[in-house]
Amino acid sequence: MTAMVETAEEFSVSVSAAKRITELAAVEDKPGSMLRLSVNGGGCSGFQYSFDFDTAVNDDDHTFQRDGATVVIDEVSLELLKGSQIDFVEDLMGAYFQVNNPNASSSCGCGSSFSV
Repeated sequence: MTAMVETAEEFSVSVSAAKRITELAAVEDKPGSMLRLSVNGGGCSGFQYSFDFDTAVNDDDHTFQRDGATVVIDEVSLELLKGSQIDFVEDLMGAYFQVNNPNASSSCGCGSSFSV
């Protein structure tokens, strides 16, 4: 397990996302739970974000921390997420994690798929 904590220039976690990740990890009741963010092929626009909780860090993972919360991203997904920020939004549409991705040339209305 050689994953390194990376810098905000590559990816960052907002205060509200860190707070929500910490809350959800406590509900999971698994010590060391981290939010795994990955990018998969598919969705309305070509790629889609996937969010899951994990307790393992793989050799090709990069970790990003804020206020006790950890986000894990695999190396391939990080290429599509460089410079992005994960945020947690609560509005009239509901409560959800949102990725503000400067690499996305377009996204669809669902907010979980994008193209580059």
